[in-house]
Amino acid sequence: MLCWPVINRVGGARRKRVRHKIGIVGAGNVGASTAQRIAERNYADVVLLDIPEAEGVARGKALDIQESGPVLGYDTQLEGGSSHAQLDGCDLIVVTAGMPRKPGMSRDDLVTTNQRVMNEWGAAIKEYAPEAIVIVVTNPLDAMAQAMFHATGFPRRRVMGMAGVLDSARMRSFIAAELGVSVVDVSAFVLGGHGDTMVPLPRCSTVAGVPLPELLDQDRIARIVERTANGGAEIVNLLKTGSAYYAPSASVLAMVEAMVLDQKRILPCSVHLEGEYGHNGIFLGVPVRLGAQGVEEIVEIELSSQEQESLDRSASAVEELLEVMRRGQAAGSGAS
Repeated sequence: MLCWPVINRVGGARRKRVRHKIGIVGAGNVGASTAQRIAERNYADVVLLDIPEAEGVARGKALDIQESGPVLGYDTQLEGGSSHAQLDGCDLIVVTAGMPRKPGMSRDDLVTTNQRVMNEWGAAIKEYAPEAIVIVVTNPLDAMAQAMFHATGFPRRRVMGMAGVLDSARMRSFIAAELGVSVVDVSAFVLGGHGDTMVPLPRCSTVAGVPLPELLDQDRIARIVERTANGGAEIVNLLKTGSAYYAPSASVLAMVEAMVLDQKRILPCSVHLEGEYGHNGIFLGVPVRLGAQGVEEIVEIELSSQEQESLDRSASAVEELLEVMRRGQAAGSGAS
């Protein structure tokens, strides 16, 4: 449980509040942007970590963010580095580290490479922050959350993947633009794996409480759904040399705040299912209640037969990635 230990001293002495410590593994664009967003909230100190070859990058970015504090008015303490031991004392850890897919790299290569990253950092988290809650951002998201879950051995409430918040935010943005309304009044609901098999649910998406199908015809809704599923690829194609990081870091922040501030928010996250939605032993995006305990409840809604079939297809795509991981793990065991 995330908590704020408070010490009250006798004689009217000052009340001391012990701050949270949040670890961010991976000092690339997503990791550094997340560190900046958390620092600016001023409720937790941050340690930004990367591999030894990039230690200077992690330390430099952490220092740069800290030196913004006097301008923006936050006292967050940041440190950068590459030592696993710097995770000691972290209440919550965000894992963004991993290899992006490069030209000529197969999906299997990407999965097995990033699986090794999850195994390394998962073992480190288990050793130095055994009570932490872990948010996985590394792609392929659902498979990497599964790898982290096994590497740490943590209960399922303390390991989750960030995907649905981002996918829903993209859908909300597209709906608001299509209707010419504020995003504040738009809610969207996306299930399934983080990829082109995700399952946006228009009937559960609303504008000021009005269901989306009452505001848009099926063709316009279909275009929004398609654009949502390809939202990440759209940005990659525009950037040419990278992928999204502003919206992903904002989505991580929403999850962090839900737990650090014990907000009990209902957010779509990739979590380990144990029979919910008809699936067992797999990470998949579903709505959950996030609070100080981590995943405090998995919210189940009744799906239509068509929606369930779409979710099952999405789960099958995740299963294919898990099979790649199992083969890679078996090959590695054989080599040793």
